[in-house]
Amino acid sequence: MGIKKALISVSDKTGIVEFARRLSELGIEIISTGGTAGMLREAGVPVTGISDVTGFPEILDGRVKTLHPHIHGGLLAVRDDETHRRQLADLHIEPIDLVVVNLYPFKQTIAKKDVSFAEAIENIDIGGPAMLRSAAKNHAFVTVAVDAADYGQILDEIAATGDTALETRRRLAAKVFRHTAAYDALISRYLSEQVGESLPESYTVTYERAQALRYGENPHQRAAFYRDPLAEEGTIAAAKQLHGKELSYNNINDADAALAIVREFSEPAVVAVKHTNPCGVGVGASIAEAYRKAFEADPVSIFGGIVAANRPIDEETALLLKETFLEIILAPSFTPEALAILQQKKNLRLLVLGEGKAKEQSPLAAGFRLTSVKGGALVQEYDSNQQSQGDLKVVTERCPSPDELSQLAFAWSVVKHVKSNAIVLAKENMTVGIGAGQMNRVGSAQIAIEQAGEKSRGAVLASDAFFPMPDTVEAAAKAGVTAIIQPGGSVRDQDSIDACNRFGIAMVFTGVRHFKH
Repeated sequence: MGIKKALISVSDKTGIVEFARRLSELGIEIISTGGTAGMLREAGVPVTGISDVTGFPEILDGRVKTLHPHIHGGLLAVRDDETHRRQLADLHIEPIDLVVVNLYPFKQTIAKKDVSFAEAIENIDIGGPAMLRSAAKNHAFVTVAVDAADYGQILDEIAATGDTALETRRRLAAKVFRHTAAYDALISRYLSEQVGESLPESYTVTYERAQALRYGENPHQRAAFYRDPLAEEGTIAAAKQLHGKELSYNNINDADAALAIVREFSEPAVVAVKHTNPCGVGVGASIAEAYRKAFEADPVSIFGGIVAANRPIDEETALLLKETFLEIILAPSFTPEALAILQQKKNLRLLVLGEGKAKEQSPLAAGFRLTSVKGGALVQEYDSNQQSQGDLKVVTERCPSPDELSQLAFAWSVVKHVKSNAIVLAKENMTVGIGAGQMNRVGSAQIAIEQAGEKSRGAVLASDAFFPMPDTVEAAAKAGVTAIIQPGGSVRDQDSIDACNRFGIAMVFTGVRHFKH
């Protein structure tokens, strides 16, 4: 049938003048609206105004201009249906063969600081999605473009045959429905947040592909990295890569885990992660001191790991980091001297979060976490709970000393990020032993104690959940642990309390558990 008439109305005008000019040169009539029509006329491209097609003026400050039978009839008519053709002729409606539309910038609007509700609402496009959906539904006959990246192929096919291929129209229609679905998902998200609907009756989310990945967790699994369209600074999705080879699926997952842990601390802190579990966490007066502690916590497991810091990486720290094989270093920034040192390692990925993205500027994650299961999804709040000393309940005869309380708080901040069953031993503002993911709690404790060795003497112990039996306390006492923090809540709590009293261990209950599966 061929393309004879095109409707163009775009907010993002990238490449539109060149595209429209070439369409005009190919003998295609162009209908346009508002600012797009003005831009094309200024560029010397012949344009028919939308009101000349509808016979009706644009009204309500442009809110109504394309919602008209002369537009949607021209888009939705089935061209090989005799009844449709007759109705178009009777009503003097001409078919529209090509639609080029992109939508009001709703995402960009709500991403602005202090955007008003009225401004957000005004940037909800109505006519644009309606035209896109009409054209995409009728893609057997109508070509629809929502992305400037497709202009070239459309022009090439029209120039060669006078029309686009059905396969092309089908692909473009699918892209349109993805685009409008994502657009509507952002609107529903924004409005739901405005009225406090955190877990509504239907949960619609959208992500934009940030990166195609070579593979997933294993080479036989396909994968890609998608980011939240409104990803906040200080997240892995908004981080910028300064150096090193392309990130992998596992890199991104581990880096996110490392970032979540390091954001627990306001003082200079460094976290080393392997397979989403911390293998070393250190806090110090400087970021170099914090890294030394994180490294010494487990100098074996850190090899090939991910390191995250909550302060800029300076020259002193970079010289220390350079001595170990690492996959990623993630920090708010790197000094020029540090960058020069670390860039000597060709494949080392350096990710920057932006200046000032320590805990006080970028608080612990709020909002909800989405986890897929076969046939569905689980949605829950992020575990952003933080314990203060006033929340703790001393349940033993001996109270923890001020130093023990400080170390217990440190260990508790770490254990919530370790896969359950989780046990963390800490001493002098560093982890000395971590037991993760075991099927029973004493098994995790034994792993942590074995890793700590002699460092377990005088250390404190944190458990992500309560002790159903006193065996973990007994193992801790044998290793020389002096204080324990755990949620409490077992029907056999008293057995563990009695065991602590026998061994002179101080124990506090938090009343909060931190399962992480």
